[in-house]
Amino acid sequence: MTIKGPSRKQVIVLMNNDNKKSFMEDSSNHVTNLNRALKNIKSNILVDFICQEQLGVTIVTNKVVIALDFQTIKKYIKSANYIEADEVEVPRLPQLKSYLKIISIPYLRKNTLTPITSNTVKDIIKKNYIFNNIILASKYCIIRVSPKSDMAIIWIDIWDVQSGNKAKELINRCFNIGSYIAIIRGMNMNPGVLQYKNC
Repeated sequence: MTIKGPSRKQVIVLMNNDNKKSFMEDSSNHVTNLNRALKNIKSNILVDFICQEQLGVTIVTNKVVIALDFQTIKKYIKSANYIEADEVEVPRLPQLKSYLKIISIPYLRKNTLTPITSNTVKDIIKKNYIFNNIILASKYCIIRVSPKSDMAIIWIDIWDVQSGNKAKELINRCFNIGSYIAIIRGMNMNPGVLQYKNC
């Protein structure tokens, strides 16, 4: 259900593709500027390199960063040239990835022959309080239970804490989708879903 994360000498910054492309085009200068900014606050942290990932960029450091380092890195990234600050999330340390599935979901949208989409799932999850403070680690994966079934399974990967408590709080929880009662179950791994390196 929960997979151990990478070295914590990293800072993950989630951002959209346009921001990621702009940021990576000048990554060597960003390393230099970040190290200068960290030196100015008398930090012992140095940025070794920056790499791009599926959902943003990862800043690899020589030591685990602390709160003040986070603020310095956040401030720098949000003020970097050609970056849309509103589309950049708060930097964070790598976390564990927990794998869940939602069952008892109708495959077709109500009164249509149209399958549910990831946007439909996004709206369902956004409206339900049990998913508050949950950050997805990858896109939803929707699978029909069988070719003739009218039900679907939705695989979701979430960022979790070391203990896996976020997943534990969701497992076996139920919520309504129209007249259906959906159930959340824990899984070892989602088949067919690309894995994010920082997971």
